[in-house]
Amino acid sequence: MDITLIKTFIEVANTGSFVAACDRLFVTQSAVSLRIQRLEDSLGHPLFIRSKAGAVLTSEGKQFERYALSLLKIWEEARQQIAIPEGYSRALSIGAQYSLWPRLGFRWLDAMQAQMPELSVHAELGMTDRITRFLIEGVVQAALLYTPQLRPGLIVEHALDDELILVASYPEATVDMKKEFVSVDWGPEFTHALTIALPHLTDSGRSMALGALAADYVVNRKAAAFLPARSVKRHLDAGRLHIVADAPRFPYPSWVVFRDDLDDDLTELMRTTLAQVVQSAEDEQKSVVDQLEVMKNFDAEDHSPITSK
Repeated sequence: MDITLIKTFIEVANTGSFVAACDRLFVTQSAVSLRIQRLEDSLGHPLFIRSKAGAVLTSEGKQFERYALSLLKIWEEARQQIAIPEGYSRALSIGAQYSLWPRLGFRWLDAMQAQMPELSVHAELGMTDRITRFLIEGVVQAALLYTPQLRPGLIVEHALDDELILVASYPEATVDMKKEFVSVDWGPEFTHALTIALPHLTDSGRSMALGALAADYVVNRKAAAFLPARSVKRHLDAGRLHIVADAPRFPYPSWVVFRDDLDDDLTELMRTTLAQVVQSAEDEQKSVVDQLEVMKNFDAEDHSPITSK
């Protein structure tokens, strides 16, 4: 069986569209249609009901879907087992969104290898759709995501509540800024909350799709943005960024997603080590948030200019 046909089937089933599947697979729509036709010819049954609205699984397609997922899992397990480097006996692949790798994902990998030295680890990067597809296909066995997708065979658990705080590259910045503000795409919930709290900042002329990208951008020019407290602590400590004390802060939860067919010992290892790493991240974040609260109280009592240190 051609594994490419299986992957194409899964993409069409997940998206409900031949057009959407070709965008994800980076092939033409005719290539997707040909692959599905070859698969249907091999099985002797139609797998999709095609219409202008999209593609819906037939009863045979629904039955085949669970086998397709199993075939992908077996394929990925075989591929990863063969690729295990000399000196290691086990392998694990982790995915995460860009902003969750620094000071969280990388430390998670370190903690797992410290407790299980024979474990080979591999990291994948991507947005939610890509990483979720990797989870379903077995390319990764666990992932850190801000906006997880509930799918059969996946377990979603809370990981960490980030605190988004407003920081600037220059001292004495206030929420009255305008041109200096850089909008970061933290999702619709954050955008809605920001519109209510600080409506004058919602039409910024500069925007970034990635928080980690925004941090580097802000540090190197006169700018400000809402960024996770834990990830900017090193910049605050070094004096490269400064807290905007009169700005509100916004909670931003992240989640860990596991495949439900992992070996019990690996699942336990991932849970325990992630808990340790999250505790460390929360401690770092708390020190920044406490600093912000002190600055706000000082400003309220003394009414004097505030400069972060």
